[in-house]
Amino acid sequence: MKVKELMTTDVVTVTPDMTLKHVAEVLAGRGVSGVPVVDPTGRVVGVISEADVLLKERGPTDERGVFARFREPRDSTATSKAAARFAREAMTSPAIMIGAERPISAAARMMIEGGVNRLPVTKDGELVGIVTRADLVRAFTRPDDLVAEEIRIDVIERAMWLPVDQVEVTVRDGNVELAGMVPTRTDAEVLERLVARVLGVVSVSSQIRWERELPEALVR
Repeated sequence: MKVKELMTTDVVTVTPDMTLKHVAEVLAGRGVSGVPVVDPTGRVVGVISEADVLLKERGPTDERGVFARFREPRDSTATSKAAARFAREAMTSPAIMIGAERPISAAARMMIEGGVNRLPVTKDGELVGIVTRADLVRAFTRPDDLVAEEIRIDVIERAMWLPVDQVEVTVRDGNVELAGMVPTRTDAEVLERLVARVLGVVSVSSQIRWERELPEALVR
């Protein structure tokens, strides 16, 4: 499954010069937790979220007093965001973005590694959508038959270049069982890894056999 199949195309955006008051109104009015910040040319320059607005609500922290020296050094980014008046001062920049043709597994990895809840989606440099953690969670609940279909078409046929009927795929509650024959042991190992990355897969049990071993030099 690709990002473009899961993303929301009706993207709410704000401009860098929009006040935080206005940003808060947009977030509350559209029922979203974060939006891309787009400059006059349509380029995504950052992302602003409820958390950024809340830093303004909280205000700067006060580290004076006898216990100040025992505290962690104040986060300069949080401090500057607490003093922000406009979106450009509170947004997270540069924005972490993803291409519309990228796999959902890549979006999940980027969100986890980047510690973000949403990714602006681009195609040929143009903003075409947004994908969130909630979107990925909803996709994870897909029926077993759709998960099995993606494994057969996207993994076995398109990624591995194998005949679909060469590998038997059974999915029960997200648990995948693979059986059949592939050319090499390396193919069997790659197939198992790719299947494990399919959204909605909980576990993979493989009974795949292979016809021959690759020469050691090729494996390296």
